[in-house]
Amino acid sequence: WWACTWGSPCHTRGGAVGVSAPCIQRGHPWRARLEPVSGVGGQRGVPGVGPGRPPTLALCPQWPYCRKHCSYCSFNKYVVPAVDEAAVRACLVREARTLLRLGQVRSVTSVFFGGGTPSLASPQTIAAVLEAAAEAAHLPAGAEVTLEANPSSASPARLAGFRAAGVNRLSVGVQSLDDAELRLLGREHTADEARAAVEAARGLFPGRTSIDLLFGLPGQSREAWARCLEAALGLCDDHLALYQLTLERGTALEARVRQGALPAPPQDLLADMYHTARAVLAAAGFRQYEVSNFARKGALSTHNLSYWRAEQYIGVGPGAHGRFVPWGEGSCQREARVQTPDPDTWMKEVQSHGHGTRRRAALSPLEQLEELLALGLRTDEGVTQQRWGRFSPQLPLRAVFGVPGEAMALQQQGWLLLDGRGLRCTPEGLAVLDSLLPGLLCQLQRCWARTAGTGGRDTGAAGGRGTEAAGGQSTEARGGRGPE
Repeated sequence: WWACTWGSPCHTRGGAVGVSAPCIQRGHPWRARLEPVSGVGGQRGVPGVGPGRPPTLALCPQWPYCRKHCSYCSFNKYVVPAVDEAAVRACLVREARTLLRLGQVRSVTSVFFGGGTPSLASPQTIAAVLEAAAEAAHLPAGAEVTLEANPSSASPARLAGFRAAGVNRLSVGVQSLDDAELRLLGREHTADEARAAVEAARGLFPGRTSIDLLFGLPGQSREAWARCLEAALGLCDDHLALYQLTLERGTALEARVRQGALPAPPQDLLADMYHTARAVLAAAGFRQYEVSNFARKGALSTHNLSYWRAEQYIGVGPGAHGRFVPWGEGSCQREARVQTPDPDTWMKEVQSHGHGTRRRAALSPLEQLEELLALGLRTDEGVTQQRWGRFSPQLPLRAVFGVPGEAMALQQQGWLLLDGRGLRCTPEGLAVLDSLLPGLLCQLQRCWARTAGTGGRDTGAAGGRGTEAAGGQSTEARGGRGPE
């Protein structure tokens, strides 16, 4: 309902699945509807940021260009004969400055360059955006700065240029280590090129190189996936993102499956692949800290955690998404924002107005709690008592989910835990999160309606307008092709 259309800057990876299959949906559902909304409950202030103005948030610049269309990609990407990079760079810099000042941001906690294929941008462009962030707000020396890279545009010299520009973490869109699967996906690179790119990245970004893998490809067998996992473990650093392929309408791969030219993967097989991956990675010392993300030696992505913890972020560039309070306009209400998708139109708007925000909608307190719940439950830490209290100081977590209802039934069935730490899925529940969320969201809405005395709103079983919650279109947190 909200994450089902997730895609990353480069291509689609994870997708929502049925009750019997793993919940490998994307970390940020970026296609949520942005119709105007009204506040619920009459709360004052800014839920989720406290009474004072937020001093920090994350930045999500987007590079919308690719060299080719991959067969499974439905993201906001453009394949053009030539790119006026100087013009795009100037607009990225101007929009970053404008929105950071609009949010009166004091410090940028992390930066994630998504796309498109951001490794096609020059190190000069990456450096210029980082300098703009440092000037308009503050970018601490140790802040995580991730760039998504495709193996076909990740030569050692190019990666060294990105490191010199300020990048300190790389997300490599490997997707598969089988040449036949890569051809099916329409990828530019071969398996050998992917290995070379990851090895070069690990040399330049030791301990901070992540790789993406896709599973559930049409015709992919359990044995082929096991071989891919084994090869990935011999290649990877300390972070992996595994995404179940989503066959998005309008893509070449989806059309071939719909027409019967390729087989649709059985749901039971998808579930087996997911559970196999979890077991293999756990044995190798990886912690599953989110539905699709695994890390060891503490190599969690702090930027992606900011999405799942429902923190604020600003999206910059064509099609980017954001969640922040525009204090500079005199507002104290958190907004969902989407930048104009088409690069040429976006540049004209930035040149005229300083930014290319196409749509914006104030988020009601209930909608913010819905996002917090849906995103927070994707992680192994879940929704903590402290975080819930920041968004809902007058309606405790236990008052919503510690009473008879869906949540209590899920606890009794072993899918969910509610204790002094907060609300979280058990390992078994995390694997079927899609099937748990609708009931939990309905329980939240009913409780909110009773407490607020507003009668609620007709949101349906899927929980309201949904959550596009994860800015920009970063791949790693969302699950799409490409880079991470």
